[in-house]
Parts: sequence; structure tokens; C-alpha cells
Amino acid sequence: MDSRRLSWVVSVLALISLVCHDCTVRAGDIVHDDDSAPKKPGCENDFVLVKVQTWVDGIEDAEFVGVGARFGKTIVSKEKNANQTRLTLSDPRDCCTTPKNKVAGDVIMVDRGHCKFTAKTNAAEEAGASAVLIINNQKELYKMVCEQNETDLDIKIPAVMLPQDAGASLEKLLLNGSSVSVQLYSPRRPIVDIAEVFLWLMAVGTILCASYWSAWSAREAVIEQDKLLKDSADEILDTEAMGTTGVVDINTTSAVLFVVIASCFLVLLYKLMSFWFVELLVVLFCIGGIEGLQTCLVALLARWFKGTAESYIKVPFFGAVSYLTLAVSPSCIAFAVVWAVYRNVSFAWIGQDILGIALIITVLQLVHVPNLKVGTVLLSCAFLYDIFWVFVSKKLFHESVMIVVARGDKSGEDGIPMLLKIPRIFDPWGGYSIIGFGDILLPGLLIAFSLRYDWLANKNLRAGYFLWAMIAYGFGLLITYVALNLMDGHGQPALLYIVPFTLGTFLTLGRKRGDLKVLWTRGEPERPCPHIQFQHCDESHVEK
Repeated sequence: MDSRRLSWVVSVLALISLVCHDCTVRAGDIVHDDDSAPKKPGCENDFVLVKVQTWVDGIEDAEFVGVGARFGKTIVSKEKNANQTRLTLSDPRDCCTTPKNKVAGDVIMVDRGHCKFTAKTNAAEEAGASAVLIINNQKELYKMVCEQNETDLDIKIPAVMLPQDAGASLEKLLLNGSSVSVQLYSPRRPIVDIAEVFLWLMAVGTILCASYWSAWSAREAVIEQDKLLKDSADEILDTEAMGTTGVVDINTTSAVLFVVIASCFLVLLYKLMSFWFVELLVVLFCIGGIEGLQTCLVALLARWFKGTAESYIKVPFFGAVSYLTLAVSPSCIAFAVVWAVYRNVSFAWIGQDILGIALIITVLQLVHVPNLKVGTVLLSCAFLYDIFWVFVSKKLFHESVMIVVARGDKSGEDGIPMLLKIPRIFDPWGGYSIIGFGDILLPGLLIAFSLRYDWLANKNLRAGYFLWAMIAYGFGLLITYVALNLMDGHGQPALLYIVPFTLGTFLTLGRKRGDLKVLWTRGEPERPCPHIQFQHCDESHVEK
């Protein structure tokens, strides 16, 4: 790989790592409790999304989603316990006074405005309605709360708000004389969805594959270097003259700068988030995905097509490119283009995950943490970055910047593409479980370093650091999902849990085994020079 392509991959690493680390945002989350709308007796329901299934002239029709009020009777959670009830328009439409028309036992539909939400619901209850649908005057949903001085809160019927477009559709049907019935229920999410299990396996498997590839490449480079040193006999070679492996080592300065650049880029995304900005991110993601997929395929196929993998041709702008790379590139480009065109279809997440995983594996192969010191600085900075932009940013921007960017709010798109995602198969509300690239890449850099060290030190799995770092990462990610469910689906910064487990395990084991000094400074064990019998390499020849 030439220096220009290498620089591009490193640039992609910067981009995708900055965009989003938060792994626990779920599309279509139920609206839960809200501390800004305090509870009091008669007004203490949690805010929940409500499914409003409709039937028109006895035939099942559209399903709308509303939000339940803080007051009134709670909505049943199971569809089988929800009654199918006739829908009636209120007269007057605002329902600020008792309706003139007969609504006994019906679900009554009213317009928002002119009086309090509780006054509308009380008027509907006095008329004998079984529930009230309040139509918002905007396309968004609004949380219906009680005012501070309200006392008439002994309400026995449920109140649900629907967005303006849903109300317009139902109103049109009713004014045309159609018979409309509705069913109101608020199904609960499963405690654990199979999507989270597969996402966990995907993240752990990606780091596993990338680490072994990185360690194998490092060992091959060492073997090649030893062979050259043996062949040179007593002649001392300049290691830089032997060629470059195309690997970029991160230093402490770049690790700290990561947080600054990441923060600036995240704010830029937050401020400029729009349809066209997401389209630009899609293009960048496709370019990076093509590079990653191509690199992985060439590495896999090179074993069977060694001749074409080692034969090169000079291509303008790209430099020397192998014939094998030229052969697989059209397929990679076609794959990325097809995904970009059809990325909004239900199965497009498969293509996004393939491109994303290939890109992550390639970056972990080409970008290395040279020692534990750099790894500690990088993960510590990322740890603080994650906490600040998920939690602290709410105080400055009145919403979590990280979560807004991850969901793609204000863009009209279903989130940014720099995520691995799996649909929540058994969730009645649908949506996706997602994990940001940074939550795999950043810990993956340290875990890949651990395996490289183990192999160079000839340590087995139990005596090495890789197995325990891998277990710590998997456990930290598992705790993230537990926290997600305990927090009622509110976004969680994954690195808040992953970094202490992964980094803490590595540092503790290193200190206990007496390897901490070598891990912290050199990052690789001392090796005897192969061309000098019974003598170790001079320190200046082996230190980076």
C-alpha cells in the first residue's frame, strides 16, 4: 500500500471515530419518565408511546403512534386486552365544554387548544367517552402534563395525543361518512432482544479477527526483518531502508488531539446536521468502506492467487496496485454503490454492517498503539469525551449532542452511516440496536496491541494479555446493555463501561506479572539479534 492510500485510511479512521461512540441509542424508543414534568397525585403516569390501530368499515387499516398523557387511566400493554372501539369527532371540536353529540362508550377525537388538556379529558369523560384522542397542531408529539395549580385530576379514561397528519387522515375518513374504529395499547419492549446478542457478537468478533490479522502481520514483519539481519551477517542494516510496512503508530500527542478534533467535528455535525450533510457522510463512508472491503478481500484471496497479488501495475493517482486489487475493486465499488442507493430499504443494514466491519478491521490492521502508555492516554481521553458529549452536553445544548447526531435528528434520515446496526426483531416497536465505530475501534487498538505483544513474547493464551483483555471488553459491552435496559432505553456512553474494564484489566495484570514497565514504554519484549550469537540487540537498534 502506498503512502497516499495509507494517509487516506488514517483520515477515515479520524472521521469515523469522531462521529459517534454511543452504542445504545435505539430507533423508535418508548418515551419514558421525564423529570422536567414533575409528578403529583392524579398526574403521575410515565410517558409511553401508544399504538393506535384503526379499522375503516370493518377492514384493518393504518396504525398510528401517539403518546400517553401524564394523567388519566394507564394504557393497557397487551393487544389482546385492548378493545376495538368506535371513533367519534367531538362537537365542539376543542371539547372544552361537554360534547353535544352522543359519544357514550366511544373514543372521542378532539383538537388541541383553547383549554387545558385535563379540561378536555374531563369533558369527554362527563359525556361518557371511553378514551380521548387529542390531535396536536404540529407534526411532532407533545407531552401532556398537568399545570401546577390543577386539582380536578380524578380522571378515569386514558388520553392520547396524535400528530397533526394522523389526525387529518382520521378526520377525512370520518367526514366522508366512513365507520372508523380504533384500538389503543402500549406494548412493552422485551427485556433482552436478540439484536443486542448479535450486536455483541459482531463487535467482539470484529475485534477478534482484526487482532489476529494485526498480530500475524506484525509477526511476519519481524520474521522478515530477522531474515534480512541474518543474511546481512555482521553488517548493520538501517531498518528504515528495509521498506515500510504501511503501519501508522499513534503517539500521545495525537491521542490527546483526537479529543479536540473529535469534539470540533461532533459540534460541526450537530450544527450542520441536514439531509445534504448526511448525504456527504454517506459518500465518505462508501469510500472508506470500499477501501476496507477491498483490503480484506485482497488479504483473503492472496493465498490462492499469490501471483496476481504480487504482480503490480502503476495506476495514476493510486501508484503501484496489484492485479488482484484491480480485479476485486469493481465488485467492492458496486457493492458500496448499491448499498448507498438502497440504504433506506429494510435489509440495507446488512450492507452497512459489511462495509463497516471491513473498514474497522482494515483500520485496526493499519493503525497501531505502540505501547500501553499511548493506549492509556487514548482510551482515557475517549472515556472523558464520551461522558461529556452524552451527559454534560445536555447542560450546554439542552439535549445530548452525541445521541442527536447518532440518531440523525433534523436530517430526515435514519441516523448517520458510521454505525453497526441490527433490527430489533422481537420488539413490537421495531427500531435498531446500534453501536458506534469508536466503541469497537478504540478498545480494539489496545486489544490488538495485547495480542501482538503476546505473540512476540511467545506467551500462550492464559499467560498472555489478549484473552483477558478480550473478556474484559466483552463484559464491559455486556454491562453497557444491562445499563441501557435499567435506564429505560436512554442512550448510554459505551466507553463509560468498556474502558475501565479493558484498560483496568490490562494495567492490573501487567503490574502483577512485572511486565508493566516494558508494556508502558517499549511495547514489545526484548529479542536477541539473530545475527549475533548469545548477545542481545543494542537498545538503540530495537527501540522505536
